[in-house]
Amino acid sequence: MRLLLDGRSEDPEADRRKGIDFAKRALEVAGDDPGVLADAATALGYFGEDIGAMMALVDRALALNPSFARGWQVSGNLRLRAGQLDLALEHVEAALRLSPRARVGVSLLTMGGAHLFSRRFDEAVPKLLLAIQENPNFPEPYRYLAACYAHMGRLKDAREIIERLRAITPLVIPDASYLRNPEHRELLLSGLRLAAGEAV
Repeated sequence: MRLLLDGRSEDPEADRRKGIDFAKRALEVAGDDPGVLADAATALGYFGEDIGAMMALVDRALALNPSFARGWQVSGNLRLRAGQLDLALEHVEAALRLSPRARVGVSLLTMGGAHLFSRRFDEAVPKLLLAIQENPNFPEPYRYLAACYAHMGRLKDAREIIERLRAITPLVIPDASYLRNPEHRELLLSGLRLAAGEAV
C-alpha cells in the first residue's frame, strides 16, 4: 500500500494484487487479532475493496479490544475515505485520548483531511503542518496541505509545498480512488492541479 501511496511502485497493478492477497491471507490466519484486522482493513480499503466491509472489520477489532488506540485511528481513516467526516474526527480523537504518547502524524493527517473535505481550510492547515513536522517523508500530508492552500487562494504557499513534495516523490497527483466520495476526491485533485500549475 505504501509503495503505491508514496509513488515508489514500479508495477502498481502487481503491487496492488500482492497487497490484496497478503491482507486476505493475514485475515485467514489471524482473523481474530485486532492488529491484523486493522492492518487488513487499511490495506484492503485503500486497494478498493468494499469500504463498508472494511469499516466492519475495524469495528470487529474494536469490539475485541475497545481500548485499541490504533484501531480507533484506522477507523477514523476509513471513515475519512468513506466520506464520514464527523465520525472520522470522533474516532481519531478517541485514538489520541487512548494513547496520548503515540506518534500522531497519521491522526493529524486524518483530522486535517476531514477539515479540508468539510472546506474548513483554516482548521485543516495547522493539523497538516503538524502531520508534516512529525513525518516529513510521508507525501500525503503535503498533498492535502497543497490542495488546502490552493483552495484558500494561497498559491505561493501551495507551490512551495508542491516543491517540498517533489523532493520526496515524483508523484504529485496520485490516484485518489481510495477517497470514495467523488466531491472529496475532486476537491483534493483540483487543489493539487491548481497548486502544481495545471489547468483545473
